[in-house]
Amino acid sequence: MKKQALKEDMSNIILIGMPGSGKSTVGVILAKLLSRGFVDTDLLIQTAQGHSLQSIVDRDGYLALRAIEEQILVGLECSNQVIATGGSAAYSHPAMTHLKQGGIVVFLHADLETLHRRVRDFSERGLAKSPDQTLEDLFRERSSLYRAYADITIDSSSLTHEEVCARIIDLIG
Repeated sequence: MKKQALKEDMSNIILIGMPGSGKSTVGVILAKLLSRGFVDTDLLIQTAQGHSLQSIVDRDGYLALRAIEEQILVGLECSNQVIATGGSAAYSHPAMTHLKQGGIVVFLHADLETLHRRVRDFSERGLAKSPDQTLEDLFRERSSLYRAYADITIDSSSLTHEEVCARIIDLIG
């Protein structure tokens, strides 16, 4: 993996990946290590809507959650931040294009076995998925999207959160 330096106008580090890949936890640690702010877009959605992600899905459906997520991401204006996106961010080309304009996108890849071990509350996690989709279905559907938008891919399956952060820091200089 080649190093990718952050340009001043592209100062954000955007984390994408499946639920359970470590985006939020790695994001907090990485922000501390780099003395940056941290933005969790799932929390932005919940704050803006006044409801949990799961209640949005239960009330309005998973496509409504994706539309809200796109609106939040396209409207996000920040710099020098670590941004943890929701697992479904990659479904929105406008949102991902906007995020990529302001930073480097890091795909935290975790294999299915790791995701099963880490995601215990799959059915109540507030995922933007159809009711009949399994974790395996989402993994297959989203993997190519994550890879298409990623500037850097890190396999987080067998690494600690701190090791993932160290790899990111090494790769972005």
